[in-house]
Amino acid sequence: MTKLALITGASRGLGFALAEALAPDFHIIAVARTVGGLEDLDDRIKDKGGEATLAPMDICNRDAMAHLCRSVFDRWGPGTEADGTVALWAHTAIHAAPLTPAHHMDQKDWQKSLSINVDAMGHLIPFVAPLLGTNGQALFFDDPHAGEKFFGHYGTTKAAQIALAHSWQAESAQIGPKVHILQPRPLATATRARFFPGEDRETLIRPSEEAKRLLESLNA
Repeated sequence: MTKLALITGASRGLGFALAEALAPDFHIIAVARTVGGLEDLDDRIKDKGGEATLAPMDICNRDAMAHLCRSVFDRWGPGTEADGTVALWAHTAIHAAPLTPAHHMDQKDWQKSLSINVDAMGHLIPFVAPLLGTNGQALFFDDPHAGEKFFGHYGTTKAAQIALAHSWQAESAQIGPKVHILQPRPLATATRARFFPGEDRETLIRPSEEAKRLLESLNA
C-alpha cells in the first residue's frame, strides 16, 4: 500500500527538504504557491525513483484545500478509520514579514501573517485530521520569537500557530493522530536571511541535513 506524505509549504526551505528526504518511501503530495519550486522538487523526487503529486495552491484558500483533501481521500482512500489515508503531514508554510517596530507594522503584512500563519490552521487541521486517522503523524515546527523586539508580525502569529498545535497535541495524545512539535536548528533559508541579514551562513545547518535529523527523531 502506498504511504502518503502531505507537505504544506513544499516549494522551498525545510518543506522542500522534508519532501525530498521522505521520497521514495512516501508518495509526496506537495502543496505550495510557487510552481517553479514544486517543479524543482518533482525533478528531485523523480531522480530518487519516487513520485509526487503537485498541488500549486494557496493554503489560505479554504475551498481549494477542502477540494484537495477530498481528492486525496477519493484517490487513495478509504483506508480503515484507524489507518487513515495520509501517514504523515508536515506543515512548514509560513509568512515571514519584514522586521519592524510594533508601532510601524504594515497592515498588509499583519493581515497576511494572520492569514497564513494562524487563520489557515483553522481549516487545515479539521480537513487533514480525518486523512491521518488515528495512526498518522502531524509535524509542526516551532521558531520562538514571541515578545522579541521587531518580531511583532512573525513572533506573535507563529506563537499562535504553535499554541493551536499544542492544543491538538494534548487532545489527540491518547487517541491519535500523533502530533509532533519540533524545533529545527538555525537553518540556511531565505526566511532566516530576511531576519538576520549579514549572518555567516557557513555556521547554519542545511535544510537537507536538518530534515533527516528531524525525521529520525520521530522514531527515537
